[in-house]
Amino acid sequence: MTTVHTSVADQPRYDCRDAYVETLAELAHADHRIVGVVNDSVGSSKLNSFRKAFPDRLINVGIAEQDMVGVASGLANGGRIPFVSAASCFLTGRALEQIKADVAYSNTNVKLCGMSPGVAYGELGPTHHSIEDIAWLRAIANLTVIVPADPIETAAALRWAAASDGPVFIRVSRMSVPKVYAEDYEFQLGKAITVRAGDDVTLISNGTVLWRAMVAAEQLATEGISARVLSMPTVKPLDVDAVVAAARETAGIVTAEEAVTGGGLGGAVAETVVQHHPARVSILGIPEFAPTGSAGYLLDRYGLSPEGIADSARQLLKTSN
Repeated sequence: MTTVHTSVADQPRYDCRDAYVETLAELAHADHRIVGVVNDSVGSSKLNSFRKAFPDRLINVGIAEQDMVGVASGLANGGRIPFVSAASCFLTGRALEQIKADVAYSNTNVKLCGMSPGVAYGELGPTHHSIEDIAWLRAIANLTVIVPADPIETAAALRWAAASDGPVFIRVSRMSVPKVYAEDYEFQLGKAITVRAGDDVTLISNGTVLWRAMVAAEQLATEGISARVLSMPTVKPLDVDAVVAAARETAGIVTAEEAVTGGGLGGAVAETVVQHHPARVSILGIPEFAPTGSAGYLLDRYGLSPEGIADSARQLLKTSN
């Protein structure tokens, strides 16, 4: 009997916002404290069905992101569990002070959901690209930062956030992605997942780029290169042990993310390596204001395609020999 290997690249694709709204409704049915807070983004957050089911539990403040976060903090202080839903570029850019002071410093039980992050709004240009959000938020103490890779992980992260007390930021992708996890997947804070074992080089990724890193590892395997692939959904707190093990056990690490090259997942990995076990690290991401263009074009442009990630791994291995 011949076993046919199916690449993750060939799997159906999903919009994680669908998992987001389905899970939020599930949580709201089970807990009356769950409320949504939006900035005139009901449609782009796909919350129309939630609004219909819970008309008194979706608060639309209009295009006023600072107020949105402030209102959410007030709701949390009143015993509610607010899920703030807004385009990540506006949520994290316009309301950064409120996220810092009203949510993180005040330790309010607010769940910030950055919709359509990275370069999902590619054709709208740099004003709508949300590639700095992870770097901005990593710098704020007392704020958990999660970047799910598929709809299953998005739903699991939301359930974890609802059950946990304290400030959380979750990226919710609109860019279609395949499922990379089994239906019984459970999110664990601060834990990396080895989605592919390997001994030669390590690829660390999350979000919309994880499946691309998995395909890169498939390509490298055809060349006799054994690539370990670590999914790192929690950027903060980072799984230090998994990163240090990768630095010790393989020739180096390639990080790949839909974000800036400074201060995001790559920065977190590099900081960890330099402090615990110096090793070669190649950071793939977006190093500048990206031009206007489709999300797929922009990811390819900056080496975040399977081919680009694989090539970065090849180059790292060449320089390590």
